[in-house]
Parts: sequence; structure tokens; C-alpha cells
Amino acid sequence: MKFLRTGSLNFVRSVIIFSFVFSLVFLSGYWLGVKGYTAQMQSFPKAIITRSKPPSKEYVNFDLFWKVWDILESRYYDKKRIVEGKMVYGAIQGMVSAIGDPYTAFLPPDDNKLVQEDLKGNFDGIGIQIGYIGSQLAVIAPLPGSPAEEAGIKAGDLIVAIKDEAKNVDTGTFGMSIPDAVGIIRGTAGTRIKLTLLREGVTDPIEVEVTRRTIEVPSVRLSFLPLDKGGDDKSLAYIKVMKFGGETLEEWNKAVEGVLLEKETKMIVVDVRNNPGGYLQGAVDLASDFLETGDVVVIEEDSRGTKEESKVTKIGRLRNYKTVVLINKGSASASEIFAGALRDNKKVKLIGETSFGKGTIQEPQQVNGGSALHITIARWLTPSGYWVDGKGLEPDVLVRDDENTSDDEQLIKAIEQVKML
Repeated sequence: MKFLRTGSLNFVRSVIIFSFVFSLVFLSGYWLGVKGYTAQMQSFPKAIITRSKPPSKEYVNFDLFWKVWDILESRYYDKKRIVEGKMVYGAIQGMVSAIGDPYTAFLPPDDNKLVQEDLKGNFDGIGIQIGYIGSQLAVIAPLPGSPAEEAGIKAGDLIVAIKDEAKNVDTGTFGMSIPDAVGIIRGTAGTRIKLTLLREGVTDPIEVEVTRRTIEVPSVRLSFLPLDKGGDDKSLAYIKVMKFGGETLEEWNKAVEGVLLEKETKMIVVDVRNNPGGYLQGAVDLASDFLETGDVVVIEEDSRGTKEESKVTKIGRLRNYKTVVLINKGSASASEIFAGALRDNKKVKLIGETSFGKGTIQEPQQVNGGSALHITIARWLTPSGYWVDGKGLEPDVLVRDDENTSDDEQLIKAIEQVKML
């Protein structure tokens, strides 16, 4: 399975979510604050140390490696910190990171498990998207219907302290990273966590205790919007795609069926803002519904310069609908494949801001003990041959989101544009 995901080198190494997401991810996307990290110590296998070299690599001199290893074991003062299995994982992670590609990464078992959970679309937690307001950890938004929303947590709340008795955690959040915060907040369904919040307009801190549960995060949402404010027609279908995960195609098919059943609908806005990506095939599947049989969706180019085209092999169910696509700087990877394919083939307008710009393809390979190696195997190009890496897709209509208003200016502009088609 070919896989595309966003994130900085440090983020990938500590494990995520294209997040969607995106990051993934990148930002990663809609679930940034609820993506998988763990505050518990990873379990490491007992290291079986041999000093032999593979026959094909006899020219590699490991003398320095073993010299440092021996010095650590003999001279480091706190022997409890000498965990051989952990040192082996660390050495492998360092070797992989030395390539200098932030998307090629070795994931130990616990980290790999969390990535798989992200792509499956469910996890145990309280359901909040977190980020920063200034330098303070904050709630960007609670997920609809989540324990966080039910407990009264609101967008904009500052998280100043976190307490979890079961994990023996009672800490302020000053200087805390998002991965560390998520690692504490996330936990087994049925367990409880207490957050201390500061809220605009409220003088005293607010303490909220929340019971975690299994959160099902959809990757596709369908709604119908009137063309004119205050109207009640269903002329416009609004499809929000949050990530390209394992369940995305099934959810997409349900959304398409919903559009086809609504005879009044003639126009579609597809929103891939803050979608950090995921599986390449997911982008091909979704884009194919808007294109003609035989159209090229994406071009893959490997290290030898060999190019392979992914083409539409079905009849696009939505190909006759007037369509525009919403993108922003959080739209990455598979999101960019989708948007680029629609623009290159059908002249579909992209509305919003320049996308993230991730133009490489990763393949996850499962290795010993539940670990995985995510390795870059190729780059991808849009059907016209454009490589987005580091540049992104420029929108046809540039609209910046005004954070000082409650209006979604980009969506408003998208509706204006699709009405003109």
C-alpha cells in the first residue's frame, strides 16, 4: 500500500496525521489534537547482540559504533537507563534520519500501532483538536458528539494543566509540545482525565473531568447548502474530506449515493482543507468520480526515472456536476493529488490558499517485532507533469481565512464561484 503523509522530521520520529494528516500533518488535518501519541514507556524487546556484518556490507566499519556502545555500557553512571532494545531502536532511527528525508522514518512498535489507528479512523480519547493560541496550548475545537464537547469544553479554551491519576501525571502545560500533550490526554476508554482551562470572559480557571471513550472519526461528511443565504434548497452538495484513510472509500461511496439521490443537487463543493493526506489510492478513487474513463489522475516516477500513470478505470458518477475544490496550507499529499487531477483534467477551480506541497510517495514496510519503516519510493506529478514538492498548488481564486470573524470566507467564495459555472 502506497502511503503519503506530512510532518516535520521531529514529528515523524516521535510519531504523528498526513493527519488527514496532514499532517496529518500537517498539520495535519482535522484530528491533529486527537491523533495517536502515548505517554507510557514503550516496551522494547530484549536485544540479541551480534557483531557480524552482512556479507554484502563488509566494507562498512562498525568499530566506532561498538566503541561508543561499550563506553556507554561501562561508564554511564545510571545503569537503569541502559536499555539495549531501546538503544537498538534509537540507532536504527538515527540511521534512517541521517538520509535527511523527513518522510522516511523508522517507527518502533508502539508508534507504528498509533499510525495504523490514525488511518483506521478510531482511537480512545476525549475528542479534541489541539494547537496553540500564541504560545499556550489550546483547544482548537472539540469533535462533534465527543466526550469533550459533552463536558462543555469549547473552542478557544486554554489548557493550562492536565491531571491523570492513573498515569501518575499532574502537570502544567507551559512549554509542552502537542505530541506530549496528546500522549497524556489520550488513553484507554473508560478512564478519566482532568483538564484545567482558562476561558475568555471567565475570571477563574475551569476544571473539567472527562471520561475517555472510543472515538470514531469520519473521513467524509456530506451536507447540503442553499445557494442563497436564508434559502432552504439543496442545489449545492458540500462534501468535506478530512483524510484519505482505510475507511474513506466506503464513506465516500455513501456520500456519493446521497448526492445522486438528491435530484435538486446540481453543484458540488469538495473541501480538502486541512486534509493531511493518507493513501495514494484513496486520492485516485475519489478523483475518478469526477473524471472521464482513461483520464490520468497521477504520475509516479521512481528513482530510475520510470514513470507510471494511474488512470480512471470507471465511469465517474459525479463528472457532470459543476464542481469547485477548497484547499489551504493544510491540504497535503493525497489531497493535492485529488485537487491537481481535477484541475488538470476538468479545469476545476481551486479556491482558498496555496496547498502544503508534498510530492513524494511513501511505502510502509512492516519489519520485525511490529516495527515499520516508512520509506520514500517515488515522487508524484500531476497529470500535466507539475511537481508540487515545496511549492504546493496555487489556488485559482485566492481567499485568506479571516480568523477574526466567524464567517467561512473561503466557503462563501467557493459557493459564489460554483454558481457562476
